[in-house]
Amino acid sequence: MSLQRFIHEAISPWMKNEGPDSDIVLSSRIRLARNLEEHTFPVVTSNEDAEKLLNDVKKQINPTTSHRRFGDLSCLEMKSMDKNEKQVLVEKHLISPALAEKSPYGASILSEDESLSIMVNEEDHLRIQCLLSGFRLDEGLELANEIDDWLEERFTYAFDEQHGYMTSCPTNVGTGLRASVMMHLPALVVTQQMNRILPAIHQLGLAVRGIYGEGSEALGHLFQVSNQMTLGKSEEDIIGDLSSVVKQLVQQERAARESLLESSNNHIEDRVFRSYGTLAYSRRMESKEASQRLSDVRLGIDLGMIKNVSASILNELMVLTQPAFLQQYAGEALSPDERDQRRAALIRERLQLEAEKNQD
Repeated sequence: MSLQRFIHEAISPWMKNEGPDSDIVLSSRIRLARNLEEHTFPVVTSNEDAEKLLNDVKKQINPTTSHRRFGDLSCLEMKSMDKNEKQVLVEKHLISPALAEKSPYGASILSEDESLSIMVNEEDHLRIQCLLSGFRLDEGLELANEIDDWLEERFTYAFDEQHGYMTSCPTNVGTGLRASVMMHLPALVVTQQMNRILPAIHQLGLAVRGIYGEGSEALGHLFQVSNQMTLGKSEEDIIGDLSSVVKQLVQQERAARESLLESSNNHIEDRVFRSYGTLAYSRRMESKEASQRLSDVRLGIDLGMIKNVSASILNELMVLTQPAFLQQYAGEALSPDERDQRRAALIRERLQLEAEKNQD
């Protein structure tokens, strides 16, 4: 398979769009945790009840099911997928690592453009997730609530008048809402301002994690900023508080980028083009280095230093150079050293595609 076709088929359609502030806010995600009244919660359920719940969901959402906003919906069952296929969904942020590793009665219900993913039998019975490009938390909440209402017409949720939606984890009780944004903050890292900013964000009740959520490293200067608590706050308050902090981070990152251009233009330009050259010619590339180099190149694109290279290259290659994707592209299992070689080759080929496109 050619790289061009592979990218077209592998990258979620929603990722190809640009949203507000997309030079800094790569994506917005809204997730709602819901459980069904007539079933035992997943954390203590039996395989029999987990299977029954999955079957109940499949009766309501099957290959003939279509939603007016999201179009046709398809159900991917974990038991029908191999380990690498499940890991690909994790790398695309369509399912969680927990769902990939859980019982065979887990599933993901996906929309055609993959902006909607409903995880079944994860930590909660249903986890509704909406993904949008750029800074679009309000729109994401509107879409998630529309799907939530649509599902509530088909299922009876576990709900308490005093406490709200009942969830497996106490931190999700209430609205069951977890909102997050993926942000590219290289200038704040380079200027060493993130060390000061992170504690302040935590004090506001927000969490800052790496690209794959809790416990993951902030590779490529990518940070996931999200709310932590859902009880005692309305959905609007949660989105409002998070949006306020994100807007401040966007402003601070823009100011830091301007400062770098004014005070260290030659140094940052050298860093950007060294990374570009490394990506264009390396024969081996470890994942961590690739993330760093891609972050530098994306910064160079956003600062206008690198011309005729798509800004989406960071979004694409941060996904395509992950282990499961590399093995899918190769069509075989790869050792760590073989993955490093394939990663370098894929990046070189991707940059070559950009060069050929700009020659046309």
